[in-house]
Amino acid sequence: RCTEGFAYDRRARRCIDVDECRTLPDPCRGDMQCVNQNGGYLCLPRTLYSQSYARPEQPSYPEASYPDTSVGFPEQFPPQPPIGPGPSYPIVSRPSAPCVLGYTLGEDGACVDIDECETESHQCNPTQVCINTAGGYTCSCTEGYWLVGGQCQDIDECRYGYCQQLCANLPGSYSCSCNPGFNLNTDSRTCQDIDECETNPCTHGCLNTYGTFMCNCDEGFELAADGTTCIDLDECSFSDFLCQHTCVNTPGSFSCVCPPGYYVFEDGRSCEDLNECESGNNTCTTAQVCFNFQGGYTCLDPLICQPPYIELSDNQCMCSAENPACRDRPFTILYRHMDLSSGRSVPADIFQMQATTRYPGAFYIFQIKSGNEGREFYMRQTSNVSATLVLARPIRGPKTIILDLEMVTVNNVINFRGSSIIRLTIFVSEHPF
Repeated sequence: RCTEGFAYDRRARRCIDVDECRTLPDPCRGDMQCVNQNGGYLCLPRTLYSQSYARPEQPSYPEASYPDTSVGFPEQFPPQPPIGPGPSYPIVSRPSAPCVLGYTLGEDGACVDIDECETESHQCNPTQVCINTAGGYTCSCTEGYWLVGGQCQDIDECRYGYCQQLCANLPGSYSCSCNPGFNLNTDSRTCQDIDECETNPCTHGCLNTYGTFMCNCDEGFELAADGTTCIDLDECSFSDFLCQHTCVNTPGSFSCVCPPGYYVFEDGRSCEDLNECESGNNTCTTAQVCFNFQGGYTCLDPLICQPPYIELSDNQCMCSAENPACRDRPFTILYRHMDLSSGRSVPADIFQMQATTRYPGAFYIFQIKSGNEGREFYMRQTSNVSATLVLARPIRGPKTIILDLEMVTVNNVINFRGSSIIRLTIFVSEHPF
């Protein structure tokens, strides 16, 4: 594109002057003569001219080429070699003006160019810049402006993507800036990503991304609302089933704690009974017997049979049939011990009872003789010679229950009726495990 008053010559590849006197219909009105100039034309009275308008022989001046400023490129005015004869200017008919229009007579008698820009005799718009030419002048725009309708208007460089990210148009120029997370490069146009992780903004881990960064937390922590701080997760609040007994929150994790008498199992969550009798961590004397149960232990004293019973073995007392005091008493009392978890689900078979001696024609009756005041148990006969103790109701510990389980032997052939007792001591634990 060429400035006003010039047209682009594709063959010569430059802007050449437009002869408005020939191309415009009636450019001058009245008795005015149209005189073409480089980049414009003048209308002068015809009476000023009395001869043909031919330029006298003068040294050839290089014709200046003016790049178009409408695309926002700096104007430079390098001289170009002359192409063909220069434009003709009318010569004023007065003998006192031997120089063509745009020139004046110098002290040495030669015609010198008038600098209309310096003498301010030009007619450029106040928004334009005057550029002196050989025999005339041209009006152009400064860098960052282009000529539109005779006026210099600011070029909005932001419309042409001069900046990589943010652009602010300025009068005759523009300014580039970057989004948060970027720095402006030295070319003042492109942006460089900032590695925020170099300043350690995160409590734990940092991952740089394009224009920003992301914080991540170690296992057992979560990112706070500020996006950089890691706060501990209370895993114990997630569920009541993380630990079998007590959950203790720790930074980044949790731990399970068991009550006294237990230890944490290999899975880190379950509680396993600590057998104090095997580990030796008990207070029983050498005369006592250590009995372990869930969550604890007890020391059993040596068996002492109350008269008329006599000791038959370490855990059994017998009342002899020859002793009149033994009439209507159980023949034997066998002592047994067992443990039971608190709140055990019911019904549950917990103990089995069986006749060890069988007599021809005899039958056996199994029953709970004492200790079942709360109706937590009942006997279920499983055969002619055996029965099972059934837990019917859950029992909460810690508690110790002593049951007398009786086996009655009846033989109608010889008219015999006798009984034997198993004295069962049940240690109910404090916890359901």
